[in-house]
Order: sequence, then structure tokens, then C-alpha cells
Amino acid sequence: MRYAIVSDIHSNLEALNEVLGRVAPDDGLLCLGDVVGYGPNPNECIELIRARATSCILGNHDVAAVDSHGLAYFNPLAREAMAFTQRVLTKENVAWLDGLAYELRMPEYLLVHGAPVNYFSYILDKTAAALAFHATDAPLIFVGHSHIAEYYALESDGEITHRHLQQGGKLALESGKRYVINVGSVGQPRDLNPDASFAFYDPEARTIVWERVPYPIALVQEKIGEAHLPEALAARLTAGR
Repeated sequence: MRYAIVSDIHSNLEALNEVLGRVAPDDGLLCLGDVVGYGPNPNECIELIRARATSCILGNHDVAAVDSHGLAYFNPLAREAMAFTQRVLTKENVAWLDGLAYELRMPEYLLVHGAPVNYFSYILDKTAAALAFHATDAPLIFVGHSHIAEYYALESDGEITHRHLQQGGKLALESGKRYVINVGSVGQPRDLNPDASFAFYDPEARTIVWERVPYPIALVQEKIGEAHLPEALAARLTAGR
């Protein structure tokens, strides 16, 4: 089975719909969390993921939506958006979020939101990637959280190499190497490309393919205004940062 892997949807229904339109009916769908937060459509995004995802794990915004855990570490924009999210979420969707796990380990891969063990830490450089590799023996570590499409490869000699996938791209997985794969963000990319980001993982072909998908940003921005969310959350969608 081929898997589509998504992360950091952040209540952006238009971006999620465009991404799901690229996913075939017989593809699996793995979600790395942060279904909610920032955007105007948390219930609708949860309901799509509930209906479609093969597996989904918790992100830090999902945890905050349930019981405000970690909210003290959020910036003012994120806190204001979370207050909106908590007001509008249905009890059923809160209960679904509350039932998600922090990680999913399969023989060939690990799903975590930010990093192994320290689930909401960021992997932003080779030092953090080295810690991630040390924390698990998983051959593939799939993450989101930073909203940056990229990967780190642990070579057989211990060297770590790195590549950004700002415009999408393909990685052929090599025997003897381990990888941290950041699939980027569906709903709020931060790598200066505003197009939604996700990835396909094909275990049989041993490939990862990042895709960038345009979506109607202006419509999401209009909804952000109607929900009285901070204007900066709308502006950043155009900038992709």
C-alpha cells in the first residue's frame, strides 16, 4: 500500500480538500497531528481526517484543544486561535482528539509530531536530527511540527546530510541509511512556499515523494476574518512563513 502522509492541517479546510483530492481511494492516509489550531474550520478538518485516515497521532495544538496543556508556551496568535478552537469544537471531536496516541511505531517507520520521545520538540538542524536518530531505532521517522518540507539522512559512516523540499521532490530510500522525513504542513507552510505540502510513502518502491498543492488562499483568509481570528494568521498564508 502507498501512504499519503499529512501534518499540520491547522483547521485549513480548503488546503486539506485539495490535498485529499490528490490521494487515491486505495492509498492509506497517515496524519502526524495538529489537525486543529490557527485556522477557521477545526470541526470540518477533524471530521475529514476521522473518516479518511488510516492512523492519526496527536500534535501539540490537538493536545491544547483538549485540556489547554502546553498553552503557556504558545505565542499570542496561537493562544487567541486556540481560544476560538476550544469554543467551536464539538464534544465528539474533542473526545476523538483525546483518544489519539502520541506516537505510532511500525516495524519500518515511526510517526511522531515533532521528535521521538520528546514529542513536541523541533527538528530544525543536524544536531536535533542526531538526537532523534539516537532516541529510536526506527529506519524512518516521519515528523511535521516545523511546517518545513525537508529530510535528514543518517549515512552509514554516521554523517548526517540534509535537503529542503520547498518545491516538492523525490527521495529514493537507500539500504543502510536512516531518515527523518518532514512532510511539511498542509494548512500553514513556513518554507516560503504557500502551497500545501504533504508526502507519499511507497514501501514497495522505497520512495518518498513530496507534493506541493495550490489551494484558494483568499477564501481561507476571508473565513479567518469572519471568525475574528488575528489578521496576521491570514497574511502569513500568502507569504508561506
